[in-house]
Amino acid sequence: MIILGIDPGSRITGFGLVEKKKNNEVGHIENGAIFCGASPTFDGRLVIIFEKIQSLIKTFKPHAVAVENIFYSKNVQSTLKLGHARGVAMVAASLLQLPVFEYTPLEVKQAIVGTGGASKDQVQKMVKVLLHLPQTAEENASDALAVAICHANTTRELKR
Repeated sequence: MIILGIDPGSRITGFGLVEKKKNNEVGHIENGAIFCGASPTFDGRLVIIFEKIQSLIKTFKPHAVAVENIFYSKNVQSTLKLGHARGVAMVAASLLQLPVFEYTPLEVKQAIVGTGGASKDQVQKMVKVLLHLPQTAEENASDALAVAICHANTTRELKR
């Protein structure tokens, strides 16, 4: 089963693709970041996210998409923009008939490091170890891989 993990952001959206094998091992396929700075407008950045997510799905043909849920920030505008980016990524997957699963940052950290209080650095290092990566993935890509690994190791009902 191939899983596309997404760490949404209005300026940088991370993505990671993993494969859960029959022996329950999780292997790395691809990872990266969608840099939306090419568009000076917010709606233009959302279009870039949408198109890139759809392109990744058409290229790699994942069976499911796992998206990190919103964390709450004191900056309401940032939280709203994150919600828009997240929604666009979810719609991109849903329009291509893929099930979308959501995980909180706490759930992801617990699944990867074993504690919800793990730092970003700890998550990055564990993702590198778990996927046998030659180097640490870019921060947003690493978070997206962590979401994908979390889904690979978790059974959840579809949340829409």
